[in-house]
Amino acid sequence: MTHSKIDSSRFVEIKSWDQDKRLKYLLTQMLEQQEVWILTDEHGAVMLTTDDEDCIPVWPHEEFAAEWATGDWQGFEAKSISLKDWQAKWTRGLEDDELLVVAFPLPDEDGIVIEPYELEEELEQQKRKSRKR
Repeated sequence: MTHSKIDSSRFVEIKSWDQDKRLKYLLTQMLEQQEVWILTDEHGAVMLTTDDEDCIPVWPHEEFAAEWATGDWQGFEAKSISLKDWQAKWTRGLEDDELLVVAFPLPDEDGIVIEPYELEEELEQQKRKSRKR
């Protein structure tokens, strides 16, 4: 699978967006690219804890995930998950493990914390919107 690279000016522009705009962008990119990015090491996906909730952070592009892999997360690698796998396995798996999703966090800014099934519903709404155009 070839991954579309994001140019540096677009990268900087997107990083200036607020959480809501980044969540919408994540949704459109998940549908367009048919994938989502996580960080992993030999133990599995990166997990964050926010307000006593365990979360898996996800990103729309490899570059954003890789940017996160510094400091405490040094040595983690960006990994893409196909949208099909995400919907077939991850949504239910995260629900079963009582994990939430952090949508597109940045190194200096949190992402929106969302239930896996809510992310699924948002994707469906986004899909319907894009069909109407």
